[in-house]
Amino acid sequence: IIKKTRFPHWRETLELELDAEELSDEGTVIVEVWDWDMVGKNDFLGKVEIPFACMHKTPLLKGWFRLLPLGNNEADAGGKLGALRLKVRLVEDRILPSMYYQPLIELLVESVISPAEVEDSSSLTMLEEVTTVESRQDVAMTLVKIYLGQGLVVPFLDYLNTREVNHTTDPNTLFRSNSLASKAMEQFMKAVGMLYLHEVLKPIINRIFDERKYIELDPCKIDLNHTRRISFKSGVSEAEVRDYSVEMLQSYLTSIIESIVNSVDQCPSVMRVAFKQLHKRVEEQFTEPENEDVKYLAISGFFFLRFFAPAILTPKLFQLRDQHADTRTSRTLLLLAKALQSVGNLGLQLGHGKEQWMAPLHPIILHSVTSVKDFLDKMIDIDHDIVSSVPQRAVFMPSVTVKEGYLHKHKAEGPQLLSRFAFKKRYFWLTSETLSYAKTSDWQVRTSIPIQRVCAVERVDENAFQQQNVMQVITQDNDGKLNTMYIQCKNVNELNQWLSAIRKASIYNERMLPSFHPGVHRSGKWTCCLQAGRAVTGCSRTHSAVTLGDWSDPLDPDVETQMIYKQLLQGRDKLRKKYLEMEDVDQTSTNKEKRINPDIHPDGAECNTQPIKPSTSVAARLLVVIEDLEQAHATFQLREKEDATRVILNP
Repeated sequence: IIKKTRFPHWRETLELELDAEELSDEGTVIVEVWDWDMVGKNDFLGKVEIPFACMHKTPLLKGWFRLLPLGNNEADAGGKLGALRLKVRLVEDRILPSMYYQPLIELLVESVISPAEVEDSSSLTMLEEVTTVESRQDVAMTLVKIYLGQGLVVPFLDYLNTREVNHTTDPNTLFRSNSLASKAMEQFMKAVGMLYLHEVLKPIINRIFDERKYIELDPCKIDLNHTRRISFKSGVSEAEVRDYSVEMLQSYLTSIIESIVNSVDQCPSVMRVAFKQLHKRVEEQFTEPENEDVKYLAISGFFFLRFFAPAILTPKLFQLRDQHADTRTSRTLLLLAKALQSVGNLGLQLGHGKEQWMAPLHPIILHSVTSVKDFLDKMIDIDHDIVSSVPQRAVFMPSVTVKEGYLHKHKAEGPQLLSRFAFKKRYFWLTSETLSYAKTSDWQVRTSIPIQRVCAVERVDENAFQQQNVMQVITQDNDGKLNTMYIQCKNVNELNQWLSAIRKASIYNERMLPSFHPGVHRSGKWTCCLQAGRAVTGCSRTHSAVTLGDWSDPLDPDVETQMIYKQLLQGRDKLRKKYLEMEDVDQTSTNKEKRINPDIHPDGAECNTQPIKPSTSVAARLLVVIEDLEQAHATFQLREKEDATRVILNP
């Protein structure tokens, strides 16, 4: 809901996961616009319909779409309903069984654990060569997940960072480009440091949103009509507005800097070790006395400029707030983000830019340089071996509230009520150890479910309760009995977030179910499959991850490796031309035919499990792996094995 405007900008990403049978050409994505009324019924304003048949032909659609009335006849509306700007993307992937991706995983692992020389070509360097600028962030995020899953994220980052440092001659340009190394570090911080960032920034961000002060330093943008909160006087001068703004910004900035420099113990160990390695590589490369600060700038460039400053600028994208900031608060956040960037640059560029009106904040920025350097020294003062004793995939820290908020819990006990009365509003808390709920957030008595008892977290069909956005949490007690709790979320985004968070917290549970019922057991049978027994085996496969395509996903190695394969497949011709143009193609094909294992996988695809000879060049081995995966995909597609298919829709 966007209030007080006839020209709303939602800036929302809605992500829908569909099964293969739901993606028929007859299916449609429908986006409806309503006028929200506090009292009375909401008014229908129009809708946009996008048929799947159209999306199968054009997977990416973006632009202005005319709103249609309920009857779908644009002529009836006369074009007067307005238009909606949308970008809709369809991603349809076939995910093979894990064994097919193992050769590619082995090549990626080999790149970082046993590189002959850091300058030699490897599967990682070849992947970077064929990665486009547009896809670099997605590739970096996927690689971080793969190496997190392998427990090798620190060697992976060290490998990329060492190459980047060695190829940089001017320290002023170090990590300033959007290289794979820069993007990987950026995604790594988001993957392992989000709870840390929330703990450090959320109190001050909430304060800024709650106070909603009018703050402006640029003389060209000061609007005296917005100064009523500053003074009750009849008129306020520009100088008074500026002085008040400086005072408030200094207060906010001081709180932010103090919160960051006092957070050494809160920073995840794996992040500290990664920065320690980066500090070491930069110090070895730039030994001149005039480059003394480069080792600090390399770390602060990531820590402040690519992590904390973007989170301050757009808190919603880092889940610090549920809604985007209004215009007034956005301006305050922008000024603070600019100031924090100067802190990250250790004040070296102050006074050289065009924004001289930021000068009143320069003293506090310069005063913070010493404490920032001291903080960075303390952060990298950590034993490298400590990472091996901490599970890198366990992103959630004990006793930290991962997610909380009001949801509607289904009342399963007692007589069956109408669906609209069967859900009761409850406040939920999720930690790495428990899922708890109570009547309100300050209620003294809570009901808690140990996370280790969670067996599955899945969506529920809409027709089960005639309600949207319902999920189920299936748990198993000490006697082995399964219990199901149904929970309704307010929208699809909240549903995805709760699904992802609970699945992520329970990702290491040993008693996860392979199947579940997307319906409910009513009148002696399941609404989904019509089977009678309440304890009968589920009719649908459970999911190990929410396909959100961002850092909040649990790890799903098969999906991640499939993404890397697709990127390599697009650049296969480029790799072949660069690395194998002088080799005998016929001999390579003959060797490949001899190497293939004729064993047939039960699902019908040929399964190659023979090791590739180490003497073969990395490029040749990589191209063979790409061809093997391409052949496996073709075989599965030919035999139409639906159980090996996952379809992902990302609007």
